[in-house]
Amino acid sequence: MSKLKIFCDIADVATIKKYSKKKIVKGFTTNPSLMRKAGAIDYLKYSKLILNNCKKKPISFEVFADNFTDMKIQAYKINKLGSNVYVKIPVINSKGKFMGKLIKALSKQKIKLNITAVYKVAHVKKIIKNLDKSTKSIISIFAGRMSDAGIDPVPIIKNSVLSAKKYKNISILWASTREAYNYIQAKQLGCKIITMPPKIINIIEKFGLSLDQLTKSTVVTFIKDSKKSKFKI
Repeated sequence: MSKLKIFCDIADVATIKKYSKKKIVKGFTTNPSLMRKAGAIDYLKYSKLILNNCKKKPISFEVFADNFTDMKIQAYKINKLGSNVYVKIPVINSKGKFMGKLIKALSKQKIKLNITAVYKVAHVKKIIKNLDKSTKSIISIFAGRMSDAGIDPVPIIKNSVLSAKKYKNISILWASTREAYNYIQAKQLGCKIITMPPKIINIIEKFGLSLDQLTKSTVVTFIKDSKKSKFKI
C-alpha cells in the first residue's frame, strides 16, 4: 500500500482553520463552487483570507475563466498568493478543448498545478506529457462522480497511477470522495492523495473498530434511539 495523504475539500474559513491543526489533514482543495458556498464574493480577497489560516499546508485554488489567455492571467495571480498554493486548471474548457497548451506553459514556469475534472486515462496520459517532470503537480480524478454515473472508477484510477508511477513529482489524487472506504481503495491502488469533506475525515479518524465492536455499537445505537422515542409495541 502507498503512503496516502488526506486533503480536506472545503472553502469555509472557520473549517480550514480548525482542520489545518489536525495532523491527519495534510492539505486542502477548493473549487469555485465551494468558494461560492462559503460565501466568497471577492475571489482573491477570500483566497488570501483562507491562506491566513493555512500558511504551510498545500492548498489548491481554481481558475474559472474559459479561454487560454484569461486562464493564464488568473493562474499567475493565484500562483502569487503563496508558496503553498497549487493552481487548479480544468483538463478541458467548457467547449471541450484540452488545456494542454496552458498546462505546458504554466508547468514549464515551475508553477505547481492541480489538473482537475479528470475522468479518462487518455486525458491523464496527455496531461503527463505536458507537465514539467521537475515541477510538483497533481492530477485529480473524480472517482466519486464517476461512481454516481454508474461507472467503476477503480480501473481508471489504477491505470492512471501506473501511467504516473515513474514520475515522483506527479501525484494522482482520488477526488469527490463519497465514503470512508474510498480511503482504503485509494491506498490500495497507489494514489498519493485523496481529498474528502470534513465529515468523512471525522469517520476515518475513528478507523480501527473490530467487526464485533461494530455489531455491538450498532445494536446499542438502535436501543438508545428507541428509548429516546419511547417506542412501545
